[in-house]
Amino acid sequence: MATTRSAHTVWEGNLLQGTGTVTFDSSGIGEQAVSWPSRAEQANGKTSPEELIAAAHSSCFSMAFSNILDKAGNPPARLVTSADVTFQPGTGITGIHLTVEGTVPGMDEADFIAAAEDAKVNCPVSQALKATPITLTAKLA
Repeated sequence: MATTRSAHTVWEGNLLQGTGTVTFDSSGIGEQAVSWPSRAEQANGKTSPEELIAAAHSSCFSMAFSNILDKAGNPPARLVTSADVTFQPGTGITGIHLTVEGTVPGMDEADFIAAAEDAKVNCPVSQALKATPITLTAKLA
């Protein structure tokens, strides 16, 4: 069964001086302020599209990776994944770097890295972001 998740943004003003609020409609987890300075300069307590992509990518990758490991007979005890999304004003998103450290009993480093590469390529968010270079650092804890 397909699911649809929704969020919306209300923006007021022009790009450089304006501000907006992103509301997470599906989950009801709240609202986050956004602005151009929080995107292109310092966050100053506000989020950005790139931070939202990083959150989506790190969680999607973790889910896909845990499933790949489990199907291979090595369910993870713990995975810690971070995603760094680089934004260059005037150019756009220039890259995403995923970093994962995992505790997976009975698995060696080479198999862990191979499974992580599989998750990097095949998680739904990676698939949606194919036009962006995605790199990965993976290691067993």
